[in-house]
Amino acid sequence: MKVLNILVRRCLPLDRFDAAVSFHEELIGQKARLRFDYPAYQLKLAQVASILFIAGTEESLAPFVDTHATFMVDDLQAYANHLPTIGVEILRPPKVVPTGWNMLARHPDGSLIEYVEHRDKHPADQLPDVPYPERRIGS
Repeated sequence: MKVLNILVRRCLPLDRFDAAVSFHEELIGQKARLRFDYPAYQLKLAQVASILFIAGTEESLAPFVDTHATFMVDDLQAYANHLPTIGVEILRPPKVVPTGWNMLARHPDGSLIEYVEHRDKHPADQLPDVPYPERRIGS
């Protein structure tokens, strides 16, 4: 089990989506490596580096604005099994989404975290492997 990347989430109105994505592509010097429509929720999404842009109407964004971050993981089902053993509450169990699978969890500190496993993992979505000196989660 490994967290591959952590994405900062930015919710915004549809009419600001393209400009925000373009601005950050230019600023960071990377094209969006993920960009898609999510018709089931009337949203548009894009990922530039470690920023996840989520655009929609006020109503369509409402279920997503309280989520603090997205943790991209290598094995969502393993996290779904492990997280409750360390005090994490699974609010929405794993389900299929356009990019693969996701679930929503509340950490003991109260933060709401989306966990996602992409079907097609991008090599740039890999945090540096820095070993934790005491123990590794899942070991």
